[in-house]
Amino acid sequence: MYVLTAAEMREADRRTTQAGISGPLLMENAGHRVVEFLVERYGPPRDHRIAILCGKGNNGGDGLVVARQLFTRFQPRSLDVILAAEAPDNLATLTACGCPFTREIAPETRAATIVVDALLGTGLNGPPREPFAGLIDLINTGFPLAKVVAVDIPSGMASDEAVTPWRHVRADATVTFTSPQPAHLLDPNAAACGEVRVAPIGTPDSLLASRLAAIAPASISRLFAPRPPSAHKGSFGHALVIGGAEGKTGAAAMAGIAALRAGAGLVSVASSGSSGFAPELMTEPLDAFRTEGKTVLAVGPGLGTNAPWLAGLIERAEQPVVLDADALNLLAGKPLPKGRTLVLTPHPGEMSRLTGRPAAEIQRDRIRVAREFAAEHEVTLVLKGRNTLVAEPCGMVHINTTGGPAMATGGSGDILTGLCAGLIAQFPGDVSCAVRAAIWLHGRAGDLAARELGEQCVVATDLLRFLPAAMEELRS
Repeated sequence: MYVLTAAEMREADRRTTQAGISGPLLMENAGHRVVEFLVERYGPPRDHRIAILCGKGNNGGDGLVVARQLFTRFQPRSLDVILAAEAPDNLATLTACGCPFTREIAPETRAATIVVDALLGTGLNGPPREPFAGLIDLINTGFPLAKVVAVDIPSGMASDEAVTPWRHVRADATVTFTSPQPAHLLDPNAAACGEVRVAPIGTPDSLLASRLAAIAPASISRLFAPRPPSAHKGSFGHALVIGGAEGKTGAAAMAGIAALRAGAGLVSVASSGSSGFAPELMTEPLDAFRTEGKTVLAVGPGLGTNAPWLAGLIERAEQPVVLDADALNLLAGKPLPKGRTLVLTPHPGEMSRLTGRPAAEIQRDRIRVAREFAAEHEVTLVLKGRNTLVAEPCGMVHINTTGGPAMATGGSGDILTGLCAGLIAQFPGDVSCAVRAAIWLHGRAGDLAARELGEQCVVATDLLRFLPAAMEELRS
């Protein structure tokens, strides 16, 4: 699913109207989608006091359509339409049906149970001015009983950014149209969008294009089709996990088990010891492992700082190599060989060491940093964290939408490395899709674990327990 910037969305709208789908029809469809969401999420409008705050542009026009449809179809318990502009677009459509409107907020309006925010849309490029700034504050603080539903984007929010430095609406839900935009998916802005519903309004998919996308189940589900009846263990690759220095063998073991659970036919672990390893794992010594016959290498979990052979291994590798943890730290400041299939999985601290830039600076501009690094070094970069990013050498960046704070526990990254290796072992010709699937499954398993165990009780190996359920969602 593409994630469009405001400029890309405007271009898509322009081409849609050129194709014969009028602006008024798109607006009508947008308002209808908002009404559908209100009824689905909050029940019959007749049970609610609804306030709709409308600006002047397309966003305000969408709000007026919502008001008209609620007034003519549902007769809410009360409906207050507040106009924040002198001559909102589509005002005639509201007056024609007899729906009342006002420019003042009466005291009884403060008792609204639903507030629809249709003040400002995606065209904002600076701090909101009055009267909008004051109305944004009012939405945030002046309706103590209300759920706030934003039309397209919370008013005042910068749609192309992760951070909006000025005041904006904090919504319980946002109904956006055609495609999400960066602010809908990237925290902290995403947190202020609440639940995000992406609704179609008639824009043809063929008119959508971007170098940014969300990892959607439909884009990775093909990796989880039924296996051929004649398949055997050799059909699904052989992953080699290299790590587990003394005192850190558990990291390599977790990565190895994760690779098996992801579906690799065979998994070997090269480490300093194998005590307590699962019996399904084959083992090799860390100082004498062999890469021949392996489909993918995963290097780094628990590796430690003594690996003088690492650069040579990467230089000679003929198979894809997943690099994590200590392997990334050992490579910091060193050139990466071109012409290899490398997958790097840093968290912000490791990314700081790889780039020589402060972690805070990286976090402020994650998409650009990830895209530039992947293109410059010709690697697939997995920049971990909330909304993990997968950047490809071609410049495409994918945003993950699964996972949460329950996964902030030791070993979670080792599980991810193993999932990447296990899926690449099965699909070495489609590394990008395999990595995106691993990221999505990792986060989704964390979501399911948190739901059953609670955020504080989840440990890394719990992710493997919930992995089958996450996979089943991709098959259904």
